[in-house]
Amino acid sequence: MIKHKVFRMNPDFSKYADRLMPVIVQDSISSRVLMLGFMNEEAFAKTNADGKVTFFSRSKQRLWTKGETSNNFLLVKEIIADCDNDTLLIKASPTGPVCHTGADTCFNETNSSFSLEKLENIITDRKNNPTPSSYTASLFSKGINKIAQKVGEEAVELVIESKDDNKEKFLSEAADLLYHYLVLLKAKNYKLEDVVDVLAQRHK
Repeated sequence: MIKHKVFRMNPDFSKYADRLMPVIVQDSISSRVLMLGFMNEEAFAKTNADGKVTFFSRSKQRLWTKGETSNNFLLVKEIIADCDNDTLLIKASPTGPVCHTGADTCFNETNSSFSLEKLENIITDRKNNPTPSSYTASLFSKGINKIAQKVGEEAVELVIESKDDNKEKFLSEAADLLYHYLVLLKAKNYKLEDVVDVLAQRHK
């Protein structure tokens, strides 16, 4: 089971006659504004419980989890209430285009900055939706032993390249190791942030 943070807060929905609170969703990495939606108490509770942004759809008149049909979910990283406790800012990691038009954001902005978090999302998608042409999917199909072996091989290759002064080869091997390491973490159902948490604890 994927772990996610639960946010202890009590937004004041009573300020609105329809008890629908505006929610701004922002990319947790690029800080781009992705979309605006509305939540009632039930939508907020489901978002907090599942770790995926869920709105109350005014057109459908029901709860609507962003990505429930497209699989382009918004994975919650942080929830912040404004100074009046009547508007929410959600920092999220999108697993695909946010707008129904196929655009990165509902404001037709590009949100294509690369990050390790986005690479993790791609790796997760290859695991959950494997295709014959995907190298990542082929690693998962071979099992944990093969993935661990690849991490070991890439680590050795990086050590070998570190003894020379070829910048291009060294960085290429470093990238290979990091990629396979992320695949190994996913195979064990962990994320890079779990490792970061351990480092943070050691830093205290």
